[in-house]
Amino acid sequence: MITKSQILVFKRSADTLYASGDYTSATILYFKTLFAIQDYLLLEKIGESPKDHTSRFRMLEKNFPQLFHELDLEFSTYRDTYSKIIDPETCLRIKEIVNNNVTQYKINK
Repeated sequence: MITKSQILVFKRSADTLYASGDYTSATILYFKTLFAIQDYLLLEKIGESPKDHTSRFRMLEKNFPQLFHELDLEFSTYRDTYSKIIDPETCLRIKEIVNNNVTQYKINK
């Protein structure tokens, strides 16, 4: 089960990589943080978390349409992290989404 503390560990690691200029690795960890937030919220709301990306999309679409839309818009960026170097602007965009989610959903200790 994912916890708020784990989410914040992922985010701190992403922030460290961002500060060092490793935007590709930071983006990967920002997405890991985003997925962890979504899974945490799904677990809290419906009592289960997704087993893969496809089930996450379906569960978000039904239970958190705004998060679904946000993820749908950026999922190609996540896929790009497998084969491309991510630029600072793209990384910052994902970082801001994560920061907004942390604030909006009160992910703190």
